[in-house]
Amino acid sequence: MADITYLTDSDTADEVPDFSLTQGGLTYRFFCWTGLCNNELGLVHRRVLVIAAVAWLPLFLLSLFGGHSLFTPFLNDVTAHGRFLIALPALLAAEAAAHKMIGPRIKNFITRKIVAPADIPRFKAAIDAAHIMRNSTILEAGLMILVYTLGLWVWRSEIAAGTPTWYASPDGTNMNLSLTGYWLVFVSVPIFQFFLVRWYARFVIWFVFLLRVSRLDLKLMPTHSDRSAGLGFLGPCLYGFALVLFAQGTLLSVSIANSALHAGRNVMDFKLSAVAFILFFVFAALGPLLVFLPGLVKAKWEALEVYGSLASHYVAGFDNKWIEGVNPNDEPLLGTGDIQSLADLSNSYAVLQSMHPVPFDLRDLLWLFGMSAVPLLPLAFFVFSFEELVDKLIQILL
Repeated sequence: MADITYLTDSDTADEVPDFSLTQGGLTYRFFCWTGLCNNELGLVHRRVLVIAAVAWLPLFLLSLFGGHSLFTPFLNDVTAHGRFLIALPALLAAEAAAHKMIGPRIKNFITRKIVAPADIPRFKAAIDAAHIMRNSTILEAGLMILVYTLGLWVWRSEIAAGTPTWYASPDGTNMNLSLTGYWLVFVSVPIFQFFLVRWYARFVIWFVFLLRVSRLDLKLMPTHSDRSAGLGFLGPCLYGFALVLFAQGTLLSVSIANSALHAGRNVMDFKLSAVAFILFFVFAALGPLLVFLPGLVKAKWEALEVYGSLASHYVAGFDNKWIEGVNPNDEPLLGTGDIQSLADLSNSYAVLQSMHPVPFDLRDLLWLFGMSAVPLLPLAFFVFSFEELVDKLIQILL
């Protein structure tokens, strides 16, 4: 759903700063320089095709030329295909999605006058600080070092097969890599891990930015129709992270599928860990918005106190005039505005009572859960036959 931004005057328009979690950094500049990206993070299809091809296509070709003994296990490795052909493209596409979904909505802090004029310099400073972290060459270099050290160690100890496979022939504590294995270990895996951990860094930047904004003297409006005191525009920002959660769900799905196919594990053995995994990453996406919880709760209770007192005075006057019969001007009941005012006051109080303590709603939450869980649906084929799934679907629809 499109988000509407209201500008009250040209001066306000000039004060609205641009914000982007993804439009910057050494990798972004490299993509722009090579024609894989434009300034607005367009040309997603080019980046997806090129980066996925670099990560996956050499593995396909090297295993093919290595003979049937390598090629068949490679084709059966659902982890490699899911990681490089589904999760990696999703991480790349998420950059453009986050840029479009988040940036324009951050302007609403100023255009809706939630940030007071006196706090605009501090608001701009928060954006500048986020952009400095986002653009940091040291950060991206550190992430690359991380994936070539800790990342490869984790991959070898937790993910790499302990038996002979298409990329290596383990020999005790040694892993004798094939030519395909060298490309996997030193090119494909680091590429994937880099784009993954770079998103983790962006979650931290997003959290720090929102934390700084939440500490400003925000002009919250408890009776706002969005039920979030005017901060409801932050909920759709979560949709910018949906593809990241989809990529995480894909990693979980292919890991479970690989265990079922090659280790004989029962898919249902992973149901609790799968739920915990999804809950963790949904919370990671929602968590930064929780920084507004104290302010929203405070605004709600203060407004309930004020409106409660106002309602008491108004209802007392209404009862005195129309119920007790004290109507000095003999005003007719039919057509009086008192009843409409009473109804409006009741509606305002009802909005206050239903106000959310967080700037998102159940629909946003379900969307994130859905994007995380969708990649797990193919695992149903390990539990039910195709005919059973069709029968169950027919029963649901009918």
